[in-house]
Amino acid sequence: MSWRAAVLQLLLAASALADGMIVVPRATPAEAFPLAVRYHRVQVEIRDAVARTTVDQEFFNPTGARLEGMYIFPLPAGAVISNFSMEIDGKAARAELLDAAKARGIYEGIVRSMRDPALLEYAGNGAFQVRIFPLEPRAGKRVRLSYSEALHRDGDFFAYTYSLNTEKFSSAPLEDVSIRADLRSSRGLKSIFCPTHDVEIRRTGDNTAVVGFEEKQTKPDADFTLYFSTDDGGVGLSVLAYRPPGEDGYFLLTATPAYDTSTTVLPKDITLVVDTSGSMAGRKMAQAKRAIRYCLDHLNSSDRFDVIRFSTDAEALFGELAPVSAANVARAQSFVDGMEAIGGTNADEALTLALRSNAAPADAGRPRVVIFLTDGKPTIGETDEDRLVQKARKPGVRVFTFGIGDDLDTHFLDKLTEVTRAARVYVGETEDIELPVSLFYEKIRSPVLVDLAIAFGDGVNASQLHPRDLPDLFRGSQLMLFGRYRGSGDSVTLRGTVNGRRVSIPYKASFPARSDANALIAPLWAAQRIGYLLDQIRLSGREEKELVGEVTALARRFGIITPYTSYLIMEDEKVHIGAANQTLNALPSATQLNARMKGDYDAMKQKAGAPSVRASKEVDALRNSVNSVQTKQGTSRMGDLNARTKNVQGRAVYQVGSNWVDSAAAEAKNQNVRRIRFASTDYFTFLQQEPQAAQFLSLGRNVRFVMNGQIYDVTD
Repeated sequence: MSWRAAVLQLLLAASALADGMIVVPRATPAEAFPLAVRYHRVQVEIRDAVARTTVDQEFFNPTGARLEGMYIFPLPAGAVISNFSMEIDGKAARAELLDAAKARGIYEGIVRSMRDPALLEYAGNGAFQVRIFPLEPRAGKRVRLSYSEALHRDGDFFAYTYSLNTEKFSSAPLEDVSIRADLRSSRGLKSIFCPTHDVEIRRTGDNTAVVGFEEKQTKPDADFTLYFSTDDGGVGLSVLAYRPPGEDGYFLLTATPAYDTSTTVLPKDITLVVDTSGSMAGRKMAQAKRAIRYCLDHLNSSDRFDVIRFSTDAEALFGELAPVSAANVARAQSFVDGMEAIGGTNADEALTLALRSNAAPADAGRPRVVIFLTDGKPTIGETDEDRLVQKARKPGVRVFTFGIGDDLDTHFLDKLTEVTRAARVYVGETEDIELPVSLFYEKIRSPVLVDLAIAFGDGVNASQLHPRDLPDLFRGSQLMLFGRYRGSGDSVTLRGTVNGRRVSIPYKASFPARSDANALIAPLWAAQRIGYLLDQIRLSGREEKELVGEVTALARRFGIITPYTSYLIMEDEKVHIGAANQTLNALPSATQLNARMKGDYDAMKQKAGAPSVRASKEVDALRNSVNSVQTKQGTSRMGDLNARTKNVQGRAVYQVGSNWVDSAAAEAKNQNVRRIRFASTDYFTFLQQEPQAAQFLSLGRNVRFVMNGQIYDVTD
């Protein structure tokens, strides 16, 4: 058997893939084995529109034999590679570049010989390959490579992609996976967005930023994609659109102020309200004091502020908004030091004082913020949540709530943030309240533009926008607005208030009539919409048929798997979905899963207590999800259900046993099914005619999916 034939025959059975793999051919497939990957580290340097990627991996030979292998590295789709270099154990190595056609021949050969289509995901990609010898027994083999590529621009965004999907290939979790991207642009860096992974984004200047991702003992199951936009203006606005044929489009609009400290920052009025009831005694009180001290230490010199403590009654330090001065801040710190936890919870009087001090003598257009920290529910004075919430309906006032522990009236706190266009945060009894308060305060410390509105240009009809009420824009943060659109156009206007003056900033932004790229925008929009709809159901206490129906349809189509949506999907399938297109109800554990999910769904009906807090946190996380990781709420209670769901071309495909079922199959108007035998001549002919089908075919040997309105059934 030739070396190349051995590679084709044994590639999948004897591979361990991170972004690259080492193939160890053996006499028969039964003797093949995977090499373990100890670590996989990626460093990316992006300078304007050029990215240089450096990959560092260590493989491990667990056998007692010296082996020979072939390292294969799939290239990013569409990448034009230059300045390639490779080292094996620190020594330069020469690699062969395979163009897309040659690489595709290898991938299809694997499917024929091994009857595993997994590598079809890389159909259309080129590859590098290099012979590796020796692979010493029970020893590691370090592979290091680097390459440069010109980045593709999609509308306002540049896109960088790194192949990281290893779930189908690795025999065991990788010990360590990390990606660090250093961005530098000669123009100002504005929006930075990673829809695939939960990353840390640290801005280091107007033109620089660092993006980091790290996990241990993991099997990555999605390629890493990073978008960024550039603009020299004070506030940059960018649009990323996805418009499949025959549908309204999806879009992500981002607005990002300049990072530089020269950016004009608006003076703000801030009132810090602290629950000092008896239940706050001990660790919680100490943490709350540290959190409030942090806010006091980081007031801007042009701000005005007050501090209120409340228990059986409420007491304001100044009784009005006082200017920031060394003497006033010192007085406030002393007031905080003297707080003691005793008595009941008079939220009514605390809100009355906070909103009164925020109402006068505040100037028009001056941002007004209340930070409301509590560990309980109202017990003294007005306790009706709806009447309390009405107190907060003051123009321009934002009430940000921080709840500690489980003995909370989440409906009261959530409605308070809803009507004031603010945000809510919940932490557990043993968690540190100081950290989330300080992180939040840093975000809202320096307002740039308030009372935002978006006006879309002629030809574009935007709808179902999330968040529904736009937050204020702060230096160092960015607005991310998801929505649907009809028509097409190329303009949008951002409006806001600066120092009491209304301003309008026009931008060029593309809303195309057709765009097959950026499909991940669709499920992110769906997650935010589902979170919003679930909150409406939860806070109203009414399961309106239309709302429940929309949640069910969106959750099933886009694979938004949460304890609440899974229960709704399963109930809907029992009534509306035929046996051939069943997903969750077809699982072997469907009965137990349904019972567990129902318990979580019923928790949404509770107004207070631990289940209510958990429901509020998970639904709020959906409402604010900006990457695919954040859309998967309740994972710890879901078993492997999330692993059974993949997003392909902007919609969900579910694994049921050895079969994969496209969520669009039940909705297809043409229910005539075209059947194709796996790995047959028709199979590969179809793949050549419809190259986008590779994303579905790579899932397995039994796949039911929809393309161009036609249902295809691939069977083994």
